[in-house]
Amino acid sequence: PQYGIVLDAGSSHTNLYVYEWPAEKENDTGVVQQVEVCKVEGPGISGYSHATEKAGPSLVQCLRQAEEVIPSKQHQETPVYLGATAGMRLLSLENKSTADKVLSSVEKTLRSAPFNFQGARIISGQEEGAYGWITINYLLGNFKQSGWTKLLHSLKSVSETSGALDLGGASTQITFVPKELSSESPENLLYFRLYGKDYLVYTHSFLCYGKDQALQQKLAGDLQASSSTMENSSLLDPCFLQGYQRTINISDLFKNPCTSAKKKQFPFSQLYIQGEGDYQKCRRNIQKLFNKTNCPYSSCSFNGIYLPPLQGDFGAFSAFYFVMNFLNLTGEQSPVALDKAASAIESFCARPWPEVKTAYQQIKEKYLSEYCFSGAYILSLLENGYEFTEKNWQSIHFLGKIGSSDAGWTLGYMLNLTNMIPAEKPAVPPLSHGSYVGLMVLCSLVLV
Repeated sequence: PQYGIVLDAGSSHTNLYVYEWPAEKENDTGVVQQVEVCKVEGPGISGYSHATEKAGPSLVQCLRQAEEVIPSKQHQETPVYLGATAGMRLLSLENKSTADKVLSSVEKTLRSAPFNFQGARIISGQEEGAYGWITINYLLGNFKQSGWTKLLHSLKSVSETSGALDLGGASTQITFVPKELSSESPENLLYFRLYGKDYLVYTHSFLCYGKDQALQQKLAGDLQASSSTMENSSLLDPCFLQGYQRTINISDLFKNPCTSAKKKQFPFSQLYIQGEGDYQKCRRNIQKLFNKTNCPYSSCSFNGIYLPPLQGDFGAFSAFYFVMNFLNLTGEQSPVALDKAASAIESFCARPWPEVKTAYQQIKEKYLSEYCFSGAYILSLLENGYEFTEKNWQSIHFLGKIGSSDAGWTLGYMLNLTNMIPAEKPAVPPLSHGSYVGLMVLCSLVLV
């Protein structure tokens, strides 16, 4: 077999993935499998802005794990890629030279590993959306359908590809093939030719709308709205459980680009947050993050961004899956209706913090304390942001893994960079490897 390594440098942490495929079958859909995942200890690489030289060394332990998984005689031919997402996009906006230092520290470490280093870069939100879409459709076998599966699909009238919904700490992406072709917002359209078929894909990435940055935005807004009536520096927050307390530095809250616009002078340097555990109030609070007032197109998601009518099934992964899985709402046995999901989150939010803390001792306090907010935020984003309704809610499938591989952008990224998805259907008998060169088109050949 052959191997490839991709590091997903997210805003809150980094994961290293090892992929494997049979050498003679690399252009078959679905043959590339994830064989290992290693979660890097500590924060995401953007968290090393105060000690940039430590960003690279933080990856060493996971690289060693990859060395053990991959036979040593193949180390030198195994490509290793690192893609950084919205945490680094934000750091780069905030301080470009710091972001560059972080990346060069990371590059130095990756170059010293025994693998074939192929680059460490910040990927765009559009790429993140597109590669996530490629990953799930590749793993579901949607790109190369035999006559039989085509027939079954037409009977169920399911669209040929699945849309992708991705939620991280600092950004969120929606990507799908729309039913009607529209030239309204060409910058949101990407064109792919994969296995002899053309796909026109809509994608948009919302920076600052990942779950961690959405919480920061919400707190900044709440603080701004109530600062005139606040006697002291404490804030009652309906999105945290009753009995939960947290202290945050106001300077930390406003230093990043997602919240800096809301900054003003406060007479205190710290904010004391006390949980109130009120789901309905929390939802109303979150709603303010989605500006639905002006839409320059025929239809929009929020903040004036074009969104064509939703179409087909969607796979929702990353934090969409992790949060809904914790709340038992992934519908693995039978799909959960939207109203049922809302009432389940409402009852979780109503539980007192001491009881929840005792019930889930194995879960880190930071995550546990934010599940009420994250659950409410996911429903707000899908229902108010993208306008999924009771009717098409069932078309969302919360996915952790497809087979043995995690749903996410990393596999699609590697498939593209190693030219493993040919633009044309492989001829029979198979062509030589040389014929596949320069095949997959990911130039955003934006159709105008």
